[in-house]
Formats: sequence, C-alpha cells, structure tokens
Amino acid sequence: MKKEVKKKNKVEKGLYWTPRILSIIFILFLTLFSLDIFSEGMKFWDIVLGLLIHNIPVFILVILLWISWKREIVGALTFFIAGLIYIGFILVNSIINGFEWFYLTWALQIAGPAFIVGYLFYLNWKKKNKI
Repeated sequence: MKKEVKKKNKVEKGLYWTPRILSIIFILFLTLFSLDIFSEGMKFWDIVLGLLIHNIPVFILVILLWISWKREIVGALTFFIAGLIYIGFILVNSIINGFEWFYLTWALQIAGPAFIVGYLFYLNWKKKNKI
C-alpha cells in the first residue's frame, strides 16, 4: 500500500513540475530568437529597443506562466492559444509570400511544444479539480 502511495506521489509531482519546467525551457528557447538583433554598426539603444520588441511574446508568456503556476487552466489556455497564434502567423505569411515546405518545420518547432505544455497544464488542472 505504501509503495502505491509513493508511486502516486511521484507521478503527481512529475505532472505538477513537467509543464512548468518545459514552459521555462520553451520561453528560453523563444528568447534565443531575439539574438539575431546583434549586427555590426548598431548603436546601443537600437539593440536595446530591438531586444525589447523581439521579446514582447516572451514577456507576455512569463507573466502568464507566473499566473499559471497556481491556476493551471490559465497555462493550458495560454500555451494552446500561443500555438494557434503562431500557426496563424505562418498561414498569413504563406498567403502573402507563398507556401514554403519549411513553414511546416517552423510550426512543429514552435507550436508543437506550446501545445504539449498546454496539454500538460490541462492534465494538471483536471487532476487538481477531481479531488
């Protein structure tokens, strides 16, 4: 009986921490894309402004992750909607510029992890509300 309780506690802790850790990794991954702002001849304030503009989605996700830490449904909706918004941007870009095959890989790299994190937050919220 005690082994089952210990195993259940490990699963519950894993379900609690996995979406939080993955969302932090995902946000750090998105932050890496802002590093393309650095180029020769740019002034300091141009770089700062470019970094701020490039990281607006990151700032929004950090704030929503902070809220999601205790309210998992917010995390589920946030990351699911973030994935949908990114796919929407890809669709608009392919309508304007024509479809390229690598748009699919972009969608898998960005929207895929966002959907996974959102689903894990949803599972955590569902488990929490069953009790």
